[in-house]
Amino acid sequence: MKRTPVNPWDWSLNLGYNQAEMIQGGTRQLICAGQTAVDATGAPQHPGDMRAQISLALDNLEAVLSDAEMDLSNIIRLGVYATDVDEALKNFDLMGMRFGPHKVVPPMTLLGVTRLAVPGLLFEIEATAMA
Repeated sequence: MKRTPVNPWDWSLNLGYNQAEMIQGGTRQLICAGQTAVDATGAPQHPGDMRAQISLALDNLEAVLSDAEMDLSNIIRLGVYATDVDEALKNFDLMGMRFGPHKVVPPMTLLGVTRLAVPGLLFEIEATAMA
């Protein structure tokens, strides 16, 4: 799979994402449902702690990718939802720590929402991956 960044402007790179990416040569696509800070039984974890919830949501996303024999380097699109965008952005260094080693900055949208499906959850991340 070949990824070609498309960035008519470079400001988004400072925030950790490309404006777009041209993907060529992929043969498998994985559409991931939104991953949140829940345990293996679906019980919410880390009430009120945005940082811990982001970390666990990323752990859960990586688990889904792993089951499909993929990792974060395969992600070609992210959708992020947060009940407090400012608090999420304060903790976005976690995204860089996870994606940085893979040297990918997939196109991303971050949306502020009034709540997520399960009360107490603060952060949700969905992804499209390709291999």
